[in-house]
Amino acid sequence: MQTDATYSAGARMTSPVSVSIVGAGSRGEIYSQFASIHPKRMKVVAVADPRKFARTKLQRQHNISDENTFDDWNSLLEREKFADAVLICTPDRLHKEPAVAFAKKGYHILLEKPMATTAEDCTAIVEACLQSGVMLSVGHVLRYDPVISKIKVLIDSGVIGDVIHIQHIEPVGFYHFAHSFVRGNWRNEAESSFALLAKSCHDIDLIHHWAGGRRCVKVSSFGSVSHFKKENKPIGAADRCLDCAIERGCPYSACKIYLDRVKLGHTGWPVSVICPSSCPDIESVTEALRIGPYGRCVYECDNDVCSNQVVNMEFEGGLTAAFSMVAFTETMCQRKTTIYGSKGELSYDGSQIHVFDFLTQRSTKHTAQSNISGQFGMSGHGGADYHLIDAFISAVANNDPSLIRSGPQDTLLSHLLVFEAERSRLENRVVYCGNDSKSQGSESHLT
Repeated sequence: MQTDATYSAGARMTSPVSVSIVGAGSRGEIYSQFASIHPKRMKVVAVADPRKFARTKLQRQHNISDENTFDDWNSLLEREKFADAVLICTPDRLHKEPAVAFAKKGYHILLEKPMATTAEDCTAIVEACLQSGVMLSVGHVLRYDPVISKIKVLIDSGVIGDVIHIQHIEPVGFYHFAHSFVRGNWRNEAESSFALLAKSCHDIDLIHHWAGGRRCVKVSSFGSVSHFKKENKPIGAADRCLDCAIERGCPYSACKIYLDRVKLGHTGWPVSVICPSSCPDIESVTEALRIGPYGRCVYECDNDVCSNQVVNMEFEGGLTAAFSMVAFTETMCQRKTTIYGSKGELSYDGSQIHVFDFLTQRSTKHTAQSNISGQFGMSGHGGADYHLIDAFISAVANNDPSLIRSGPQDTLLSHLLVFEAERSRLENRVVYCGNDSKSQGSESHLT
């Protein structure tokens, strides 16, 4: 909960919470849907995005005036503050500057994850929000998934006793990884960030959350780029799938992932992503595959982020945790978790929770209702996006930061743990969090 800043007392807002959208891509559009479903609770009053198509699309959806439509967030910021909050959904490397600037201007902030791509920038964002007395909610949507939230409730209730070990896996999905991390926006660390931060900061955050305030004392990590390399390119394969004589035998064929889908009328994710300047149809998708990054052979891309990675952690009190991220899976982002306690074992299969009691030797099933509008885009997070924006808008409307489950300092700690894990992988050694001779500066925040 976000309880580390001081906010002035105030009554519940009677008018809708007004928000500006910075970054009108898929995440900005998804969160802004809340205003269409609950117009009495949220109103989108401005949008900033350098891409005309995305900017205009959001403008029309929310009837935003031309004077409040910007191609640069700096232009929005130059205006006197005219919204209660801002949703920052820019690319990963473009989070820090707008977040700090809007915090100083007095805007409450919903910031898409990861917070930023360096520990120093993450720390700067948190400090700016705390100093300005504004609320910060980070887009760790899994904390808001009703079933995953139930795990924390069960742990805190003591049904499995003391938590001894956490085992957690993220199966990314074979075509999802090819789309996002081989051909797409998160394929190259220099242009975005490393995979553990871009994809799995959700998961490290959950482990940190389940650890219940215990400090991580040491971490190790291993991982690499597997399979998606030039030396694994099949004989006879072309540089682009549209030109490839053997693409029908390739599970990563862009023709299968995009073109076959749009032929069946499926124009949502991932098809919608590859046509940033037009609505996806057979013609626009074909052209995108002919000239754009998503039509490249997966063995001829400039990807350098890990396709599989493990992270081992030891927390205070002897609690251990093991996390695995792997690209080559049938299921997509359907996390699996087992938490071993002194009195029982909790297992989560992506939809249900089972708790086995050592004393009675009986298993109990636990579920939770999502209760979201069918109009809201699911976006692969099982409705958690809805609950995140719902909580943020409620927090702003009620001047109650306790409604935010992913506030500034707690989220900073989990981000710093991600940076420590990646440092372990790069330096091929165990990192002692906060006590390492090389852990000067930002890493010391883990103490």
